[in-house]
Amino acid sequence: MEIHTLIWLLVIGFLGGILSGSMGVGGGIIIVPMLVLILGMSQHQAQGTYLGMMIAPIAAFSAYNYWKAGHINWKYALILMATFAIGSFLGSYIANYYISGKTLRKLFGIVMLLTSLKVIFTK
Repeated sequence: MEIHTLIWLLVIGFLGGILSGSMGVGGGIIIVPMLVLILGMSQHQAQGTYLGMMIAPIAAFSAYNYWKAGHINWKYALILMATFAIGSFLGSYIANYYISGKTLRKLFGIVMLLTSLKVIFTK
C-alpha cells in the first residue's frame, strides 16, 4: 500500500466516524463516495469495503455514549437490527448479481440526493 493511499484511508475513516458518531449519519455517505472518487474503487468495491469495515463493533463505541445518555430505545433497535440484517443480505445479493457498477453508482447518488433534499426542505 502506498503512503498516500494510507493517508487517504485514515482521513476518510476519521471523517466517516465523526459524522456517524455526531449526527447519526451513516459513514457510508462519506466513505463510499470518497473511496470511489479519491481512491478509484468501483462502486461494488467501495460498498463492499465499507460493509467489511462495519463487521467490527464500530457502532458499539458510538452507541455506548448514546446508551449512557439514555437515548436508545432497545425494543426499536432490536427490531431494526433483525430486519436490517435480512434486508442487507438481500440488498447486497441483488447489488452484486443483478445491478451493474454504473447503475449502482447512479442509484447511490439518487438516494443521497433525495435524502439530502428531504432533510434540507423539511421543517
